[in-house]
This record gives sequence, structure tokens and C-alpha cells, in this order.
Amino acid sequence: MAILSRRIGFILFVIFLSSSISISSLSFSPSDDYLVNCGSDVDSTVDNRRFVSDASSKVKFFSSEGSVSLQGEDLAPNVPQIYRTARVFTRQAKYEFNVREKGTHMVRLHFNRLTSSKIDLNGAEFHVTVNGHVVLRNFNGTSSNKVREFLIWVGVGEVVVRFVPSKDSKLAFVNAIEVISAPKDLIADVATSVSGDGTGKVNGLAKQAMEVMYRINVGGRKVTPFNDTLWRTWLPDDDLFKSLGGSSSRKAYFTGRIKYRPGGASREVGPDNVYNTARVGNVMSWDFPVSTGYKYLIRMHFCDIASKSLGLLYFNVYINGNSAYQDFDISDSTGYVLASPYYMDFVVDLTADSNNPSGSSIRVSVGSSNKTSVDERGVDAMLNGVEIMKMNNSMGSLDGFVSTDMILTSCPNRRNLSIFIAMMAFMCIFMSFYVVVQRKKVRDDVFNWTKLPMDVPQDNLKSGNQFAARKP
Repeated sequence: MAILSRRIGFILFVIFLSSSISISSLSFSPSDDYLVNCGSDVDSTVDNRRFVSDASSKVKFFSSEGSVSLQGEDLAPNVPQIYRTARVFTRQAKYEFNVREKGTHMVRLHFNRLTSSKIDLNGAEFHVTVNGHVVLRNFNGTSSNKVREFLIWVGVGEVVVRFVPSKDSKLAFVNAIEVISAPKDLIADVATSVSGDGTGKVNGLAKQAMEVMYRINVGGRKVTPFNDTLWRTWLPDDDLFKSLGGSSSRKAYFTGRIKYRPGGASREVGPDNVYNTARVGNVMSWDFPVSTGYKYLIRMHFCDIASKSLGLLYFNVYINGNSAYQDFDISDSTGYVLASPYYMDFVVDLTADSNNPSGSSIRVSVGSSNKTSVDERGVDAMLNGVEIMKMNNSMGSLDGFVSTDMILTSCPNRRNLSIFIAMMAFMCIFMSFYVVVQRKKVRDDVFNWTKLPMDVPQDNLKSGNQFAARKP
């Protein structure tokens, strides 16, 4: 009996060890992983992630000249440590991060406008650029979302995040910065364009700068960075979901194992907690308010966790009322495996109001297909998650029709401006001194004379008299 117990214990230990190894192997390890706690003298830990102080002597990301550290006052006890301090800039400043891997990098900027008796941040207004892309313009740090996330293609050896106070403001600030190299499969280079004229192909997406506008867990709860391999946040869809008249829908939950497979969505594309929940119905829509003047990448996540068997789920996909995909066969797309994730990327062009029949919003819809099974085991349509990403415009900007050069020109570095003024003052003083010296020299040359000696020989005097007495 004792031998049997030991064997059972050994088997359980092996199972536990193998499961631990498999779980640890699933975690993503980026080549570049910078987490910076701005304005703090100490490191901070948030969601088991260590944010390093930007004042650390070991790691120097920026020049501290013209900046101050700010400690917030009257903060609630549950405010994360990275939102309790800020780095405040009184002139242009930049953080520089050396990167080892070429490709897309996730850049997350954290903002929490602190209250302090030392510095009033209410008047702060500034611009932010990342590697030549304007990502924020006339920003004051009061966004409802404390984290602004950008996807930036890096083809050189560094990521440069620059903060520029606006003309009417003398202050810029940031609470924390993340710079993380993304997995190779996070952004596909090709997507399907959708418009009233039909569908087509769009290439070159990987090198576009993007801002994450929405990341939605359809039918599920909020997913925190702690439960995402790329440390993302996915919000519930309740405020965006539209239940149309005569339609029916329900939430679906799955407690089994999500089956990731080659060629499908990886765990980095979408975590388990997104794919194990969904909404199921015959006609469903979600409305996402956005700004016109940009193209948008729409990623829709699918995982059949509701069908009883394969080959039963067919449905149609629509973007802004235009057909994006007819008779989508999820079984065929996932290699005939249930609970296997898959995603599709679409691009819509909202650079002109006429291209957006829904106004300043993007409507994503799924509905039943003519091939939908009428059997009680069938499911009309389903959706697990949605991401909306704004793409940079022709100026390379994600916030207005303005370039980085225009931002830097209109808001010159105050330090450089002060140096320029000082140099001009010095030159004026130098030129004034030079003019005075030159005038004095000319005056001396005009009035300069040599005194005649008193002991002049008589011959010289006679010679001189001869010339004087000579008459014509």
C-alpha cells in the first residue's frame, strides 16, 4: 500500500511539473521589454511587472535637465504606484530606448493628471511623437483611458518618445512608459478592405503606425494585463452592443481548453479569456465611435465554443452595412476543430465623410447565412472579440493632419531658444564694442602728428627757407 501511495504521489508530481513547464513555456518573452516608472525614485510592481524608476543610476532613458519629479497628493489607497508620481517637463524632452529587434513595438503611455500644491498640471497641454509619428496633439492628460497604446514599426535601433509643451502651455508630463517588442504574428501585412464598392486587398499594414482605439471581450468580463500574455486590457462589450428589433442573442461561456493551432490565432493574438466567451444570435451589431479622416484596422475574433458539432456554423460579416464576408464557414477556417480560435482583419477608409454612411462610428455586425442550419443544434452567428485600430494618415500622424516637423517648428525647444537669444545678445554686445574700437582708431589716425625736434641743423633751416622764400 505504501509503495502504491508513493507511485501515485510520484505520478502526481510529474503531472504537476509538466503542467508547470507547459504553462511557463506559453508565456511570451519579448526581446525588448522596457517598463519605466516616471518621476519616481524607486521601482514599482504592477500586475507582477516591475516598472523601473526613470531616475535610476543603472538605466538612463532621458536627460533630466528641464524636468522635475512630482508626487501626487490626496490619492486613494488603491491607486497603482505608477499613477502616484509623474515626470513633468518645462521644455521639450525625450525618452530613448535602444531596441534589439526590428519590427512592431507596442508603446504604451500612462497618464494620470496629479493634484499637487507644488505644480499645477491643470494648464498642461502638450504633444507627443514616437519615431516621427505624431501620436497625441494638444493633449492635457484628462482622457478617460489612462493608457494610450500605439503600435510602431521600428526599423532602426531605437524608439524615441518625445514630449513637446504646446505654445500656450509650459508643461508636459507622463506617469509611466512601456516599450515592448511585439510577436511577429501580431500584425499581419495583408487585410481585406471593405467599402460600398465591395471588398479588396490591402498590403503593407505591418509598417503602419496604429493606435488601439478599442479592445473588446464580447460576451465576457474585463480581462486585465495579468491575464493576457501581452499585458493588454480587454473591456466588456455591453456599452457597445446593439440589440436590433426582432433579433435574439445570448452570451456563451466555455470551460474547456482553447485549442490553439498553427495557422490560426495564437495566444498572443488573443488570450483564453477572450476566446472562451462569446455572444450568439441571429443578428448582432456593435457601434464604435471614431474620428473621421483615417483608415481603421478592424480585427474580429472567432472561436466556435457554442456548436454541438462541426459544419453547422455559417454566418455573414458586415462592416458599416457593407458585406465583408459571405457564408463564413468557421469549421473550414479552423481545420475542423471546435474551440479553435481564428481571426479576420478588415480595413475601412474614413478619410472622407462620404465613405462613412454611419457617421463618425464603425458598425460591426454578424448575421445568419442562407447556409445556417435550422437544426436545433445549429448556431446562427457568433463573435468573441473585436479590436479597432486607427492607422496613421498621409502626414504620418495619428492625431490631426500635422507632421512631427510642424509640431517641432511651431513649438521650439525653449532651451535652444534661450541659448539662441543669449548668443544673439552676445553678438550684439561684441559688435557694439567692435564699432566703438574702430571709430576710436579712425579718429586717432586723423589727428595723429609728430613733434618737430628743436635741434634742427642750420643747413636744414636754410634749405627750408629757400623753399619758403622762393617766388614764382
